[in-house]
Amino acid sequence: MGSYGVPIYYLLTHILKNDIVKPREISSYTLELGSKYSPDFVCTPFKYTLGTMLESLEEGADFLIQLGGGCRYGYYHELQEQILKDLGYQFTMVNLISGGNRISIKKLLKEYPLEIRKKNLVRYLLITKKMVIYMDKIDAYIRKNRCYEKEIGAFNKLRDEMLTEFSNCKSYMHLRRVYRKYLKKMKNIPRRDVNKKIKVGIIGELYTLMEPKANEEIEQLLNERGIELKRYTNVTYLLFQKRKSVKKYLKNFFIKYRMGADALDNIHHTKELCEKGYDGIIHMKSSFCTPEIGAMPIIESVAQEYNVPVLFFSMDTHTSETGFLTRIEAFCDMLEMRKS
Repeated sequence: MGSYGVPIYYLLTHILKNDIVKPREISSYTLELGSKYSPDFVCTPFKYTLGTMLESLEEGADFLIQLGGGCRYGYYHELQEQILKDLGYQFTMVNLISGGNRISIKKLLKEYPLEIRKKNLVRYLLITKKMVIYMDKIDAYIRKNRCYEKEIGAFNKLRDEMLTEFSNCKSYMHLRRVYRKYLKKMKNIPRRDVNKKIKVGIIGELYTLMEPKANEEIEQLLNERGIELKRYTNVTYLLFQKRKSVKKYLKNFFIKYRMGADALDNIHHTKELCEKGYDGIIHMKSSFCTPEIGAMPIIESVAQEYNVPVLFFSMDTHTSETGFLTRIEAFCDMLEMRKS
């Protein structure tokens, strides 16, 4: 999912003696592979993750760990495991989809053939946590500033270099120096002036938001059009901030109860984006994502009250790239006209 394979690979290679299969980047082949063996009406993240598992098994993996949950995805572990075993693969699959509590991790270490480097465990867990936080801070900075770069691709190039250096960090202080070095470099990237500064917030289902292939690289497209972006959903938010925020979100007068997954968050973030003066909002989800389907009419009501336009996308294996680009261009043109 996005670039988060970098910190996960870093962590596992430092705390396990086992060989780790380096994850491939998501590609059209990943989706094609996952879709081939998935039920037609299952949500798209199921197909992407099944495709990733198949690619990993083809690379020689014989041990898979499943993380996630919060919606129907919490029930997918058994189905994906059965599909893979019906295809003839021999492997062990561990379900930490309930959130990876202490009992399940303790059971994992006790019952399965994982060779832990206990001496390094806490150290590299803390470094990896900070790596994720730094990655998310850099990404937020890029979304806000990439639209002003004079040389297209300057931010992306520096980010790729930073991730490579992150992979080779030996300590927390080393990681911190790398982060500060690249943040400084990004602040020095030559910028162009934009006459009409347009700001758009992106909300929706987490996998579709965080995996560029699942959203047709919408952030890059919008930044190239000179649009400044805000996205709340990232791993830092989901793991370290979301739980504390839920009580505050329930005070939102548009909704008084939880709707599952990210629906409550997206309704609150819609209101927040409107109050902060954003020019438009884009809501993205995979097809058949039940919590987001429930949230959509409420999001529309909130946006209408503040007179902020919203564009809804449901992404699946049959999404037309041409149709997607046409809707994005029309939405951007409309925002520019409203700004004028």
